[in-house]
Amino acid sequence: MSTSARLRDRRVQLARRAIASKAVRGSLVSVAGLVGGPVTNQAGEDVGRVVDIVARLYGADPYPPLTGLVVRVGRRRAFLLADTIEQVAAGQVRLRTARMDLREYERRPGEVLLARDVLDHQLVDVDGVQVTRAADLYLAPLADRIVLVGVDVSLPTLLRRLGPRRWQVRPTPERVLDWQAVAPFAEHATDGPAQVHLRGSRSSLHQLRPADLADVLEDLGRSERQQLLAWLEPGHAADALEEMEPKELENLLREAGPTYAAQMMEEMEPDEAVDALRDLETGERETLLERMPPAQATGLRVLLSHREGTAGGAMTTRLVTARREHTIAEVRGLLAEQAEHRTEIDAVAVVDPGGRLLADIPLFHLAVAEETSTLGEIVDWLAQFGTQVVVGPDTRIDEAADHLVASRASSLLVVDANERPVGRMLADDVLDSLMPERGRRHFRRFLQ
Repeated sequence: MSTSARLRDRRVQLARRAIASKAVRGSLVSVAGLVGGPVTNQAGEDVGRVVDIVARLYGADPYPPLTGLVVRVGRRRAFLLADTIEQVAAGQVRLRTARMDLREYERRPGEVLLARDVLDHQLVDVDGVQVTRAADLYLAPLADRIVLVGVDVSLPTLLRRLGPRRWQVRPTPERVLDWQAVAPFAEHATDGPAQVHLRGSRSSLHQLRPADLADVLEDLGRSERQQLLAWLEPGHAADALEEMEPKELENLLREAGPTYAAQMMEEMEPDEAVDALRDLETGERETLLERMPPAQATGLRVLLSHREGTAGGAMTTRLVTARREHTIAEVRGLLAEQAEHRTEIDAVAVVDPGGRLLADIPLFHLAVAEETSTLGEIVDWLAQFGTQVVVGPDTRIDEAADHLVASRASSLLVVDANERPVGRMLADDVLDSLMPERGRRHFRRFLQ
């Protein structure tokens, strides 16, 4: 999908959200403006000052409902339930009754202090695909409840908060992100077990491209990054890790802990996993390998045994092999089973009964061939054009690059001394090795 199409889709999504409603836009109340403001009873008498606003970020509600207020009454921090609130207006709160149950505030599971835990903390603007901070939060009445509907990330709002009260103005709706468009994070609370977690089930982070998610991970602080990783499935995280800068990836793997780091690396393409393992200390590398399935760990150790700067050190072991007697329909079935690895597979290696290479057939030839044709027919047809180019594991990268350019192929098959396929060097692997200052992950983002 093009960038313009994605933006159009996002505008359509935003148009359906609460913040697009004129009624909601006209009733936005600043959380920052409420803190320190007066709380009055039904008779209009001051009973205390707002310390914080409590909301429940978990559950099925797309807009977190307020569950109460923390109010300073004398020297006490009391908790007022949401059903005692008559109105929340700019800078003040009015209660329904003059009677108050001044119970001491204790954080309950799933509750968050908006000013303390979310305001000025990092969050992800999913629509804008960027990490930013909440300069202010906005409440509004919605369906007979007071809910958190928006977040402002603009610099003018931050300056408004820091400046004199006479500079404070009503929020500009164009600068307020709908709450459903963000994923919030926060530090662990010191006075309770709750913390702001990624609203994974309702966020759109899983729809981000791996390169975009990698940017998000790189920009987040350590605490927020760990919260995001805790939500992501290892496979989803692995796709993003493959796009990260090497140093950032190295730090992330250390932060994630060996068990989860090993799970993510299991999901990475072999060549990417090896690149990441090479950057770790020997002890760290072995710790991760020991936590992987034995067969996978053995394969990665084999790749690690090849020297950097050689085809064996940069190849992927993700191969699709078939025999002459296989039909095109059967080979397409084999390829379908490897759909999740489609970026690593651009050809099928045809081998004899002993596993020795007969031909490396590009996917284009398989796409245009009749389903009933056999690979043997294509092998025989390709033979008339001469011997195809393969390289050995010890072939230098610059030499492999020359072969790649001369053959006009998108990859080179790597074979051992017995002509058995052991891996494949993709064009971007060659470029990464020849342009280390750019790195694979940075290069692939430009391609996207």
